[in-house]
Amino acid sequence: MDSDFGIPRELSPLQQIRSQYLPQLPPCLQGTTVRVEFGDGTTVAKAGDAHIIARAFPHTLGQPLAHFLRATAKVPDAQIITEHPAIRVGIVFSGRQAPGGHNVIWGLYEALKVHNAKNTLLGFLGGSEGLFAQKALEITDDVLQTYKNQGGFDLLGRTKDQIRTTEQVNAALKACTDLKLDGLVIIGGVTSNTDAAHLAEFFAEAKCSTKVVGVPVTINGDLKNQFVEANVGFDTICKVNSQLISNVCTDALSAEKYYYFVRLMGRKHSHVALECTLQSHPNMVILGEEVTASKLTIFDITKQICDAVQARAGQDKNHGVILIPEGIVESIPELYALLKEIHGLLKEGVHADNISTKLSPWSSALFEFLPPFIKKQLLLHPESDDSAQLSQIETEKLLAYLVETEMNKRTKEGTYKGKKFNAICHFFGYQARGSLPSKFDCDYAYVLGHICYHILAAGLNGYMATVTNLKSPVNKWKCGAAPMTAMMTVKRWSQNCGSTSIGRPAIHPATVDLKGKAYELLRQNEQKFLMEDMYRNPGPVQYDGPGADVKAVTLCVEDQDYMGRIKKLQEYLDQVRTLVKPGCSQDVLKAALSVMASVTDVLSTISSSSTSGQQFA
Repeated sequence: MDSDFGIPRELSPLQQIRSQYLPQLPPCLQGTTVRVEFGDGTTVAKAGDAHIIARAFPHTLGQPLAHFLRATAKVPDAQIITEHPAIRVGIVFSGRQAPGGHNVIWGLYEALKVHNAKNTLLGFLGGSEGLFAQKALEITDDVLQTYKNQGGFDLLGRTKDQIRTTEQVNAALKACTDLKLDGLVIIGGVTSNTDAAHLAEFFAEAKCSTKVVGVPVTINGDLKNQFVEANVGFDTICKVNSQLISNVCTDALSAEKYYYFVRLMGRKHSHVALECTLQSHPNMVILGEEVTASKLTIFDITKQICDAVQARAGQDKNHGVILIPEGIVESIPELYALLKEIHGLLKEGVHADNISTKLSPWSSALFEFLPPFIKKQLLLHPESDDSAQLSQIETEKLLAYLVETEMNKRTKEGTYKGKKFNAICHFFGYQARGSLPSKFDCDYAYVLGHICYHILAAGLNGYMATVTNLKSPVNKWKCGAAPMTAMMTVKRWSQNCGSTSIGRPAIHPATVDLKGKAYELLRQNEQKFLMEDMYRNPGPVQYDGPGADVKAVTLCVEDQDYMGRIKKLQEYLDQVRTLVKPGCSQDVLKAALSVMASVTDVLSTISSSSTSGQQFA
């Protein structure tokens, strides 16, 4: 299994040039001294989840934020670490491959060697399975040489993307103990980092000295919260997809007779679809979050597309491009209910051939209505996280089939007088996730690798490496670390009998914010995109010139510097403590009390409304 891992690659001329690129480091990560400032202890995102998460994480809940400081920063209570004893660190690809992942390894390796040449980095071969089996490769300059700034996860490979069962966490503990690891860095998305948080707690309970660190690497762009602005790989996959979509748009405009239905990889939520729409301007995008919010059925969506086709035909436009996120099947209520019923029967051991006879009457009727190819795909066993095998369910073909059926019907009825509807279907995902990473992803991943060392040098366990102010140049990035428990929420399910089922504390994937600036930008332009063919081609990923530093639209339009604001709040509170001390004037004291009373009243109201508004899954 591991014979091909870590061997030198044969590089093309472009790959050779990219392998020589040295990513930048922010000032706070330069030099051999680690300077860290700790903030207040963190809380959980939803107050109603606090007692559940506290029970699951008695050792790692409530840890403070960590901010890494530049040498010139004047912070009196900062921890300055100048002694760097030799340490051993393991690193594992736990999530699915994403462009830039190799640079996390490179950045961590460079940081380890800069601070102590005797430090050791072990890469586990074949993902978490390699961790359990203790199959590791020592990372060296020679090993890294042909993997710097390169796509894929093939330096180490990956298999199962979970560390969850009792057997698995005990195997991880044994591996870290046997290999005398001071740190274990887990690279992946929401599922992998949830497992990393639970593993950190398990290690703390077991009094294992290995510190666990998480790194946000996923093409889906859904590991976003108040601490994490972006994920490694998202920038690249959106740029590659946007070029492919734009090429299709140009083809549609040239031939003037095809509608392209393009499904985009990105799991349940629609971050990739939204970003690609804002970059390439296709005629239409169906966001899963819109479908969920409006409770749209498959027939509602079909009608929406058909009405758009008919409106465009009225302007003699018989072509178009429609984007569909792969997770939309889990957003359409009747299809999701059918999927959950099928998955339940599969778990009970019912053979796929017999599923249709065991379905409820309503689900059975829907299942029989669907075309054969979709039936077969819906019967696939779910993923390890119980979600459907979204990449295998061809919803773009289902929608194209339903739209064609409806347009033929409208033609016969005389309500549609345009040209015959013709659909061409594509699925973009695998083509992009193995791409050479963009300059942004190269820099971001490399910086996160360095931060992992800083986290370990500070002795922190259960933290995720974070960078904020990412839309600015690298020298203005703010580097830190946030406890993964502060990112966790608890899902609740209403049962038929009126009871509530409570899930395991987890870092849940973020949805597209339908009140956010990126979505508002889409809403402002969606009618123009639909009718005016405002197709935009960003071209291939650029590595030099002005296009090299272009970042994701969704990153640039949002104002996300949460950790920076937390620091600014702390500065204001420190000023209050300085100004309002025993001996200050009555006027100062009265003013402070009045203002603080108003502030606490407002914050209490907002916090309580947030808790009471907690949604059931």
